[in-house]
Amino acid sequence: MAEFNGNMPEEEMDKKAAKRAAKLAKKEEKLRKQEEKRRMKLEQAGATPEEIDKAMSYNSEYEEEGGSRLAVFFVTVVIIAVWLAILALVIKMDVGGFGSTVLHPLLKDVPYINRILPEVEEEITPEVVNTEYPYATIEEAVARIKELEVALQNEKNAVAEGQNKISELQELAVQLEAYKANEAAFEEMKQKFDEEVVFAEQAPDIEEYKAYYESIDPANAEAIYKRVVEQQEYDEELVEYVNIYSSMKPKQAAAIFDTMTDDLKLVAEILLAMDADSSSDILGAMNTETAAKLTKIMEPSE
Repeated sequence: MAEFNGNMPEEEMDKKAAKRAAKLAKKEEKLRKQEEKRRMKLEQAGATPEEIDKAMSYNSEYEEEGGSRLAVFFVTVVIIAVWLAILALVIKMDVGGFGSTVLHPLLKDVPYINRILPEVEEEITPEVVNTEYPYATIEEAVARIKELEVALQNEKNAVAEGQNKISELQELAVQLEAYKANEAAFEEMKQKFDEEVVFAEQAPDIEEYKAYYESIDPANAEAIYKRVVEQQEYDEELVEYVNIYSSMKPKQAAAIFDTMTDDLKLVAEILLAMDADSSSDILGAMNTETAAKLTKIMEPSE
């Protein structure tokens, strides 16, 4: 029986040392074979012995440095994993309410990550009634919108009717102004007539005029006045036509009159208002058939 002094038995220590030595020997043998392969590749590539030795020493240093870097990487990964585990534990235990108040609203819908969040009982908030939107369904809202559209259209129609009435009133106002102007002109003409005819020195007796005015119906008097005004305007237009066509050459005026076959009466009145030389020159330059018709119209009645 092996002695035991509170430490590991010597026989077991020897076995472990032998195993470590065997592993080390295998590793060294593996490295030696790798070096031999590298050396053979460099020799096949034509490298000199100095270049081969330099390359082998560089590879050894690189492997040692790479091993140390790998060790540092694994240690870093382990440290990060430990810290992440601690952080997950802190969040899960909801230390300081950080998990439930800060991270839960942000990460509760993220798959997998939301598993580290603490369990939070979501409060059921009472349904808030929006007093500004008093409709329970879409149908009620749509019906209300249609009612408002009808009311709006009615308002538009009322505004349009009001505008039409305003237009009519404006037209009536224009007619009234024209009527006032005509009435003022009539009063002026009547006053002038009274001064120059009725109350003249050689005028008939006033009683005759009084009887004549009393015998005239107001409607007839208005019609007579309108005819007098229209005749006056027509005479003024006729004078303008006479001046225009008198200033033209006879051939130009004749060419225009030949096209006015639908209003030969007006042409005849224009020619009659001209002097005899001008009217005869124009008739001589006109189409013979049209000139014959005009001559017949212009023929004085017996």
